[in-house]
Amino acid sequence: MSVSNSSKSATILVGGPLADEIRASVAEKVAARVEQGLPRPGLATLLVGENEASRVYVRGKHRASEQVGMLSLGRELPASATQDQIVEVIEFLNAEAVVHGILVQLPLPPHLDETRILAAIDPLKDVDGLHPYNAGLLAQKGREPLLAPATPSGILRLLAKENIELRGMHAVIIGRSNIVGLPLASMLIKADATVTVAHSYTQGLPALCRSADLLVAAVGLPEFVRADWVKPGAVVIDVGVNRVEDARAKRGYRLVGDVAFGEVSRVARAISPVPGGVGPMTIAMLLENTLHAAEYADR
Repeated sequence: MSVSNSSKSATILVGGPLADEIRASVAEKVAARVEQGLPRPGLATLLVGENEASRVYVRGKHRASEQVGMLSLGRELPASATQDQIVEVIEFLNAEAVVHGILVQLPLPPHLDETRILAAIDPLKDVDGLHPYNAGLLAQKGREPLLAPATPSGILRLLAKENIELRGMHAVIIGRSNIVGLPLASMLIKADATVTVAHSYTQGLPALCRSADLLVAAVGLPEFVRADWVKPGAVVIDVGVNRVEDARAKRGYRLVGDVAFGEVSRVARAISPVPGGVGPMTIAMLLENTLHAAEYADR
C-alpha cells in the first residue's frame, strides 16, 4: 500500500493496492450473492449536462462496477433539464428493484437545486452518502449513517492501512464541501481526533496548517500547500485534482494536487500523491457502498 523513499522523504500513501484489495473483496461477495440466487448489486448514475470531466468520471464508475460483477445503468439528461424532470428520474430509480445504488454526478448545472435533488434519493440507495438523513447521522455522536461519503471513507481506510493513529491528533482540513471536508471532519472527530476546518475566510492559514499533525487539502487550487505550511513529521492527505498546462505532456496538461508534492514530501512523515493516492480509494469505497446498499435491500 505504501512505498518508502529515503530516510529524508515521506512514506508515500499509494491508494491503488488497497483499492485493488477492496475491489477484489467486493467482487468475491458479489459472486457469492449470485451463487445464492440473490440479485447483483445495481449502480445507477444520473448525468445532467455535457460536462466532459463528469462524463469521464461516470464512465470510470460504470467500468469499475462492471469489473466486480455489478449491474451498471446510466441515465443522461440535457443541461436544460428541469428540477421536476430530474426528480422524476430519481423517483423511478428509487422504485426499481434492480437498482441498489443511485449516484447523481456533481456538479449540476447552476439553475438546479442540488439540495432538493440529492434529498430525492432514497437514503438506502444513497451511495454517495449525501442525503440529509445520512449526513445528519454522520454528524451525530453515537450514530452512523447507512452509507457514508466515499472519499472521506477512503481516506480513513488509507490511514488505517498505514497504522496511523488518529486519536489525539490535531487534524486541519482545508475545504468545507459536503463531499469531502465536512463529512471527513465528522469521521475524524469520531476517531478521537481534534479537528479544525479551514476555508477561504480563515485567517492565518499557513500558521494554522503548521499546527496540524494531519493536514488534509481539499480546496481545488494547484499546489496551494507549500512545504513551509507543514509541520515536520505531519501526515498530509491531498484530495485535489487539478489540470495544469504543460506543453511537454502528451495531452498538453498534467494532473497535480492541492499540495506541492515535491517539496512537502521532504517535510512530511507520510503523504498521498496525485494521481494515485486518494482517487483509487474513492471508487473502491463507492463499490463497497453499492454492495452494502444491496445487502440493505435483502433485509
